[in-house]
Amino acid sequence: MSISAVLQVLAGVGILIYGIIIMGDSLQIIAGDRLRKLIGSLTGTPIKGMMVGTLVTSILQSSSATTVMVVSFVDVGFMNLTQAIGVILGANIGTTVTGQLIAFDITNVAYLCALVGAAICILCHKKRRKQIGIGIIGFALLFIGMNMMQEPLSFLKERPDLLMAFGSHPFLAFMAGLVITLIVQSSSATVGLTMAVAAQGVIPLQTAIVIILGDNIGTTITAVIASLGANRSAKQAAAAHVMIKVLGTVVILMVLPMYTMLIEQTATTIPRQVANAHTIFNIIIAFMFLPFVSQYAKFIRRVIPDDRNAAATGTIYLNPALITASRAAAVDAVRKEMIRLASLTLQMIDNCRRILIENNEKLVDEVGRAELNVNEMTHEIVRYSTETGQTGLSTDLSLLLNSCTNAVGDVERIGDHATNLVEMYQYLQDHKLAFSQLALEEGNEMFELVISALSKSIQALEDENPALAREVLALEERIDYMEKTLRSQHIARLNAGGCTPGAGVIFIDILSNLERVGDHANNLAMVVFDIERLHHSTKNAKA
Repeated sequence: MSISAVLQVLAGVGILIYGIIIMGDSLQIIAGDRLRKLIGSLTGTPIKGMMVGTLVTSILQSSSATTVMVVSFVDVGFMNLTQAIGVILGANIGTTVTGQLIAFDITNVAYLCALVGAAICILCHKKRRKQIGIGIIGFALLFIGMNMMQEPLSFLKERPDLLMAFGSHPFLAFMAGLVITLIVQSSSATVGLTMAVAAQGVIPLQTAIVIILGDNIGTTITAVIASLGANRSAKQAAAAHVMIKVLGTVVILMVLPMYTMLIEQTATTIPRQVANAHTIFNIIIAFMFLPFVSQYAKFIRRVIPDDRNAAATGTIYLNPALITASRAAAVDAVRKEMIRLASLTLQMIDNCRRILIENNEKLVDEVGRAELNVNEMTHEIVRYSTETGQTGLSTDLSLLLNSCTNAVGDVERIGDHATNLVEMYQYLQDHKLAFSQLALEEGNEMFELVISALSKSIQALEDENPALAREVLALEERIDYMEKTLRSQHIARLNAGGCTPGAGVIFIDILSNLERVGDHANNLAMVVFDIERLHHSTKNAKA
């Protein structure tokens, strides 16, 4: 096999993978945020989860993308392990759609699709239409990549001895599928490569099936990697994914001759048989596990026990029954959840201080997970508030509900500022920039003042303490003054060459973000005065 032939095979694999990526990315952009919401909301039962996983992965063209999303949802508490297993089972089926597509021999149609897709990208100016064009090009590249691989691999017909070891040593075939998928991070690409080799008639169907089994285990590595920096629940989801594939593979290997005979009956061409082997394997393991998802989840929790110290995520007070049972209790539930949300953002800001001042990089992922939780909780609180507000509240309760709902917006913005601060830290790391010792001391002073204001505002809300709320107003004035003072001092240092311009700009941005956090803490404290006015109004009405 010449060097040019090797390069052509590698280029074919690359084009196939790139086609999968851009087709999935374009479809995801076209679908927008609906895919994420679909996964997060329609997974009440394992069978629903499986259907959602199949649909979403068929669109994304990547089970890895779906399982990584699932791992992240479990990580932040938006999905439990039982729901995650259902989605993973569906994702395993959905990812086989690519293999079924590339088993068609429609290279000439693919060239036409590439032409049409390119024309749409060039001639259309709307972003959505351009993405449709990109998706069509990605579809075309699947077949163009397959065709590029098949042509140079035809030499194997004259040298069947090169792959003879795979036939006599199935373990080698299994490891080949596993290792190739670990490297290329795409089970569909490995399936395509196996089809291209099997089409030359140099490996039997049974060997191709063994390669596919190895490929199915190899594809779980992405979810495992995604879970490494996550919490125990996310690790449980990743482990569930791995063990589903491993146990399914063991079962099929035990009946491999019969499974091969079954696959031979499904099609007349070897590429289609390989694609069917991939699909049927994942359908079999899905229906093997589906009736026992709850028991399987318990087994995974035994293997990887729950973290007893893990903080609760998601909302805990927003009981829908309260809306009809007691409107006042429903409004108070919003207030309590808003305070919980504020406490979470307080921890985020303190973590940002430790990241930026103490260079604690380990907390970066924790802030990212907290931000996801803050966003989801915000949506849930606003939705619950809207439902509560539509029940015909009294004037006082309506004012309190509106005040708390507005405060939720302030809290959510604090979370955004925490994310901004983390991004600034990452910029410093990427560009190898550092603050001077004086800047670190000043930054820490600003952080502590802001954290104090936010902490006092939360405590004032919990205790409904107007005196403490007034302390927050005074602190907010100090924060404004400190921001202006430190900004002026730092600009003077910049002009004098006391620090690098890049780091100087970031320092000023940090001050600006912290000053805005102080503003939001001030707004939270103002809710206490709204509550105080309502209490006075109630007392006067009784008098």
